[in-house]
Amino acid sequence: MTDRIPAKIVETIDPRQPIRLTPSQAGGTIHTRSFTGLFRNLRLYGAGALMLLYFGTVWLDWGDRQAVLWDLLGSQFHIFGATFWPQDFILLSALLIICAFGLFFITKVAGRVWCGYSCPQSVWTWIFMWAEKVTEGERNQRIKLDAAPWSANKVLRRVSKHTLWLAISFITGLTFVGYFTPIKPLVTDLLTLEAGATSVFWIVFFTAATYMNAGFIREKVCVHMCPYSRFQSVMFDDSTLLVSYDSKRGEGRGARKKGADYRAEGLGDCIDCTLCVQVCPTGIDIRDGLQIDCISCGACIDACDSVMDKMGYERGLVRYTSDKAMAGGKTNWLRPQLLGYAAMLLLMIAALVWALQTRSLVSLDIHKDRSMYRENSVGQIENIYRLKIINKSQTTQHYLVSVSSDAQLKLNEHPVITVAAGEMLDVPVSVAMLSARAPSTSEPLTFELVAVDDASIHVSADSTFVSPRNR
Repeated sequence: MTDRIPAKIVETIDPRQPIRLTPSQAGGTIHTRSFTGLFRNLRLYGAGALMLLYFGTVWLDWGDRQAVLWDLLGSQFHIFGATFWPQDFILLSALLIICAFGLFFITKVAGRVWCGYSCPQSVWTWIFMWAEKVTEGERNQRIKLDAAPWSANKVLRRVSKHTLWLAISFITGLTFVGYFTPIKPLVTDLLTLEAGATSVFWIVFFTAATYMNAGFIREKVCVHMCPYSRFQSVMFDDSTLLVSYDSKRGEGRGARKKGADYRAEGLGDCIDCTLCVQVCPTGIDIRDGLQIDCISCGACIDACDSVMDKMGYERGLVRYTSDKAMAGGKTNWLRPQLLGYAAMLLLMIAALVWALQTRSLVSLDIHKDRSMYRENSVGQIENIYRLKIINKSQTTQHYLVSVSSDAQLKLNEHPVITVAAGEMLDVPVSVAMLSARAPSTSEPLTFELVAVDDASIHVSADSTFVSPRNR
């Protein structure tokens, strides 16, 4: 006999009951109901902080420039007092790794809460839903408006909604482009119709992308387009906190009067009001169990808790909990994989902090002249080099150049090179062989660059000195 994988029935369907499809399952428009509660407030305050950070930071100044500016043309990335160059790309890689491990860690702890509280797609969708409420009314009014024939009232409300959507989208697109092009001159150029074609194109592009994603595509991005929704489930375990419906307590469902002895009628705590479905931004029914569409926003928890309060029942019919706790066990917080993610996250954060603290504020690249060598006026063999110096500090620096080598090599002069803040300078220098005979045809040498006013700012780079075998 072949081995069989044991199966467990997680849901039974009563054939006598009609199957009700949620808006998400039916493919219809999802109209969410207004609600209040703890998790809605957390999401509101969190989104407010993110909006303030996104829309406000771009207007801050640092000295004579924008505080945060990704200058692609100049290959300079300004973040307040620090300037980063393409040579610092490894730091961006470290930051992305930290974000990845942070996402893995939070997913292991509490599922897809990133999607429900911080993801730009979710945040902007909530903003657009608010715009719908302002212009078209509450959920029932919006459903009736959809079904109503076209009239002056419907046209006015729809135009108002789309105007507000476009305004939000335009501000979003303008702000995003403002992180790559100084936003104050950009706004002035737009108002005077002097903005460049490239800037206008990207503003229109990101305006259209925001308008389509948050206004029309919405939950389809979370369900069909986002890769995170596909691989998140493999990171869950029986101690991961997920938005869950307590079926043992809630079934069977049914309406009843407040204060009635519903247990005697064989009913559970769920009154089948479907508010949990009506507030869900992806239109799912959490009572059907864990689904790929769930973004762990907690909206259904707030809605259900409000109903439990009105009925006089205990809160938590829908709650953040783990499979282990739902089965009567205790959530395990010290899991090996979770501890591994935490350790890697702390390690990468420490490495990034160390890299930022020890990052050299000057960069030096050596390019040897294409000619092998030459003989100067006093009979010495010379090699020509070009020093590419980048001043990464925020002040003008004066650098002293020197060379070190086991052979008798020296610069024909010891130049002091002045480089302005954020400037990249290309300087030619010559190195001469002092001995009459070279030990070999190729000698290693090291160029050293030290700031005159601050010896802690220094850098070195290796190259070679080429000479004839015999002289």
